[in-house]
Amino acid sequence: MMSAAESLTRVLTGRVVSDKRNKTVTVLVERRVQHALYGKYIVRSKKYSAHDEQDQFHLGDLVEIAESRPISKTKSWVVTRLLEKSTLV
Repeated sequence: MMSAAESLTRVLTGRVVSDKRNKTVTVLVERRVQHALYGKYIVRSKKYSAHDEQDQFHLGDLVEIAESRPISKTKSWVVTRLLEKSTLV
C-alpha cells in the first residue's frame, strides 16, 4: 500500500542522454501533444537532471524518474528503476 506522499509523486519515463556527471544523469522525456488548431500530434521533449547514487545508469538506458526534494540547484528528480538496458555497443 502506497502512502499519501508517494501517490502524489510525479513519475516520468525517458532515455538517458548524458551520464558524464558524478551521481547525475540527464534524462530526455518525450511526450506527444495534439496541436490545438490543426489536430496534428507533435512531439515535445524536455531534459531533466536526475540523481543516480551508484552511477549505474548509462547512455541510452530507458529509465523511470520520480520527483523528489531538491537535491541541488538543478536536480529535483531521482532515477527509480531501469526499464530497458541500452543496446548501444
